[in-house]
Amino acid sequence: MLIGIDWGGTKIEIIGLDADGTERVRRRIATPREDYEGSILAVRDLVAFAEAQTGLSGSVGIGIPGSPNPKTGLVRNANSWWLNGRPLGRDLEAALGRPVRLSNDANCFAISEAVDGAGAGARVVHGIIIGTGHGSGIAIDGRPHDGFQGLGGEIGHYTLPWPKPDEIPGSTCWCGRRGCLDMYCSGTGFQDEYERRAGTRPSGAEIVAMMRAGDPVARATYEIYADRLARSLALLIDILDPDVFVLGGGMSNVDELYSDLPGLIAPYVFSDQVETPIRKARHGDSSGVRGAAWLWKT
Repeated sequence: MLIGIDWGGTKIEIIGLDADGTERVRRRIATPREDYEGSILAVRDLVAFAEAQTGLSGSVGIGIPGSPNPKTGLVRNANSWWLNGRPLGRDLEAALGRPVRLSNDANCFAISEAVDGAGAGARVVHGIIIGTGHGSGIAIDGRPHDGFQGLGGEIGHYTLPWPKPDEIPGSTCWCGRRGCLDMYCSGTGFQDEYERRAGTRPSGAEIVAMMRAGDPVARATYEIYADRLARSLALLIDILDPDVFVLGGGMSNVDELYSDLPGLIAPYVFSDQVETPIRKARHGDSSGVRGAAWLWKT
């Protein structure tokens, strides 16, 4: 059995898959927030539960916020800050008594969609997260592209490409810099833009509903957001030129993006034509946990 764990800030989910992707077991618990040792024990107990339920032992892959430093094994850049600076992989291996593979949760999303999701059959799959934050993961031949320093796909914290005068220097990001993509191309950034224009802060889904009902402020907010996301994807085409983009996170459910983005991307790409497919994730919010299991797929 291939066991995958999606370690989030609010929940930890486990799944057990057969080699063909058939689901054997699944469970979700609340994350023991700000409790590193408690979280290690929670993962140990989840693995024990999955194996007891199925009668099968399994390999363990885990998708985490942030990423392990490939030289030290210490976690960095996790918004679950209590993981930062900790040897999470070594501690989990000690608790579980077996090897563990860790990867960034966005990379796990990309792996899932590359193996049997919206990017199946493509060699280079770039998974784009447009939820609370804006990030990405890269899968090449169904394996995570972690990069030389373990930073592959960290797109959220460079500046918005081709910024317009009113986008400079940009809002201050939680990372301490200004103008990060995370502040513009996330679902949070979508809400921020509406709030700047209307003075109220509905949910992203409510803004989209208002746009579809003809609200001009919601329409303007959407058009600005779509253009910013298009600039982000255009830069990624110029750098990586993936075979397919797969969108995940709450904003990936805005169906208008799939028809509007290709035309918005084209003027920014250094090419006479742009044909990169843009698809919605097939596995939805289950992609991360499935991709973690696939970290052990041969």
